[in-house]
Amino acid sequence: MSNSMGPSPNPKDSSGPNDSPNAIAAAIPNGRLVILFLVMLVAAAGNTAMQSILPAISSQLDIADVWVSLAFSWSALLWVITAPKWAHLSDRRGRKQLMTLGTYGFISSMGLCGLMLWLGLEGFLGATATFVLFALFRSLYGAFGSAAPPAVQAYVAARTERAERTKALSLLASSFGLGTVIGPAIAHFLVFYPLGLAGPMIIFALFGVGVLVALYCYLPADTPRFEARGTITSYPSSAQVGRPNDEEDNAPLGSPKNATPPAHLPWRDRRVLPWLIAGLIGGHAQAVMMGVVGFLVRDRLGLHDDPSGAVQAIGSVMFIGAMATLLAQWGLIPILSLGPKASVLWGSILALIGVSMTGASHDFYGISTGFALASLGFGLYRPGFTAGASLAVRRSEQGDVAGKIASINGAAYIAAPALGVWLFSIWEPATFILMAAALAFLILWGKRALAIPAD
Repeated sequence: MSNSMGPSPNPKDSSGPNDSPNAIAAAIPNGRLVILFLVMLVAAAGNTAMQSILPAISSQLDIADVWVSLAFSWSALLWVITAPKWAHLSDRRGRKQLMTLGTYGFISSMGLCGLMLWLGLEGFLGATATFVLFALFRSLYGAFGSAAPPAVQAYVAARTERAERTKALSLLASSFGLGTVIGPAIAHFLVFYPLGLAGPMIIFALFGVGVLVALYCYLPADTPRFEARGTITSYPSSAQVGRPNDEEDNAPLGSPKNATPPAHLPWRDRRVLPWLIAGLIGGHAQAVMMGVVGFLVRDRLGLHDDPSGAVQAIGSVMFIGAMATLLAQWGLIPILSLGPKASVLWGSILALIGVSMTGASHDFYGISTGFALASLGFGLYRPGFTAGASLAVRRSEQGDVAGKIASINGAAYIAAPALGVWLFSIWEPATFILMAAALAFLILWGKRALAIPAD
């Protein structure tokens, strides 16, 4: 086996000379799938749990909301920059090694961020020093945490037949979605004495240590059967729900490569440009909503001086939104058989209604209902734009389009959340007017512009 597929396995890691072809072709053992599932789950849950405590951190440290939001945006920017590099490197350095690196990034970031926050809240560090160190250590997750998801997906794709691969990748996709539900739901239970608001981060760092031990002890770097490359994964948030990536062109090791070389499309290609524009507009509206909702809950429910209550209320709203997103992507789209254009347009209409309701509400039930409607809409819109861009091109162009989609998804979370929080701090309605205008434009423009070219 060439070195490009990772380090050579030792005897106990290999499948063994006496294994039959049917045994080798069998699905990855359930125990190993559980470990891969947990790698994805803990990262998504920890990230969204942190999202739910950001407004309380801002209040307790008496730091402007926008600066706390920017720490999250900084991590998202690093994720966008580094994710493609790790996805390619996993094919040369080994998938288990990159999973381990990503898990180290998660553990160190969560643990050190939690430690700095605890020192700041206990008065050992000033507010400014606490925030600077918090943002610095948060960058470890953006820089290194992005190594794990593509390595997990490539590990599965390189060891399974097509039918088994689809099931396994669907399971891994569900782990990301489940993590976005679990994180906000349990965050307030992890705010306890003496850790306080640092509790969720430190506890999730310990969860990460458990996953790392399982990786080392129970996941062998066994011999892959197929060529496979890591897939760039969007920055995890409660707005994102993973979807399976079934690489149809993965070929058995040693077989001739696909005769058609991978295509590199210009960004202005007429077939995909409208879908990418739709992704950019809707993605930014969604990112603004995700960035501002926690601060809105804290302010409108009067929870500035009640950090535990703020985390509980914010976590509950985010939990409801994540469930609505899962309902849209795992329920409504398959049941209703919505096409890409219909998903984008109906999703944008629902999101517009939800955004407007959220902006006008001043109680928990109104905010949570509005946010659920918006999340349901965005949950319909996002797979629609992704599928539309994919269906607009040929198979040889799928890899390039997938990279563009990942870039669009990641770009939305670099500046939009902080911009939304900044506008919210100046004049609350401005944030919701901006989102509503973007969605209204998307509906009116998309009705005419979005189309899938005929073959």
